Amino acid sequence: MEETTRIFGIRAVIEAIQGGKSIDKVYIQKGLSGPLFQELNHLIQKGSYNISFVPEEKLYKLSKGNHQGVVATISPIKFGNLEETIEKILEEKTSPLFLLLDQINDVRNFGAIIRTAECTGVDAIIIPEKGGAPLNADTVKTSAGGVFNLPIVKVNHIKDAVFYLQSSGVQLVAATEKTEDTIYDVDFKQASGIIMGNEAKGVSNSILKSVDKKAKLPMFGKIESLNVSVACGVFLYEAIRQRELS
Repeated sequence: MEETTRIFGIRAVIEAIQGGKSIDKVYIQKGLSGPLFQELNHLIQKGSYNISFVPEEKLYKLSKGNHQGVVATISPIKFGNLEETIEKILEEKTSPLFLLLDQINDVRNFGAIIRTAECTGVDAIIIPEKGGAPLNADTVKTSAGGVFNLPIVKVNHIKDAVFYLQSSGVQLVAATEKTEDTIYDVDFKQASGIIMGNEAKGVSNSILKSVDKKAKLPMFGKIESLNVSVACGVFLYEAIRQRELS
C-alpha cells in the first residue's frame, strides 16, 4: 500500500489533482521554482491542500526516485462531505456520537484513535484539511482497517464543523485540562461531538471558546496527562457507559 499511495514529479501531482484524486498531503522542496511549479502551486492554493516544504533529502526518502521537487500522498479512502455526512447520520439516529480531531500530528495516534472510534461506534470522524497527520499506510495499519468502516470528513477548519454541528443540535465537548469539570459531569447521552486536541498544545483556544462543554480526566498520579489516543478512548467509553445505562 505504501508505494501505491505516493506519487512523485510535478506533472504527476498536477494530473492527480486535476483528476480528482484524494490528495492527503503534498511535500515540496524548499526553494522550488519555475513555470510548472507555479502551475502546481496555483492548484494547491486553490484546493487548500495540506502542504509541507521540506529539504531535498526528505523527498528522496519518500520517493526513492526522480521526484522533481514534489511528492504527494494519495489517501487510501475518499473523504466525506461535512453537510451530507452529518445530515445523513442525523436522519438515521437521534443521539449520534461524533469525534473531532484538532491537529493530531502523530500518524500512530491518529490510527489508534480511529481504531477506538470504530470499536465504540462513533458515527463519523472530522479532521482539518491542514495541520494534522496524513492518512497513510501507517494510519491504516494502526487503525486495524478501521479507516474503511466509518466516515472520515475533512473540513477547512474544525471550527466549521463545530458551528455546523451546534446548529444541528449537537453538543460539542472539548477534552481539556482548562476546566474544573470532569467527563463524569457531562451528559453524553444526547447527540454529542467530542473534540480531542494536539498532542502538545491540546485543543486550540479559538475552539475552546466555541464549545458547549469542557471536560477533563481525573488524574491521581505524578504524570499530568495521558497519551491523546488513550485519553480519547476514555472519553469514548464514558459516552458508551452512559448510553448503555440509560
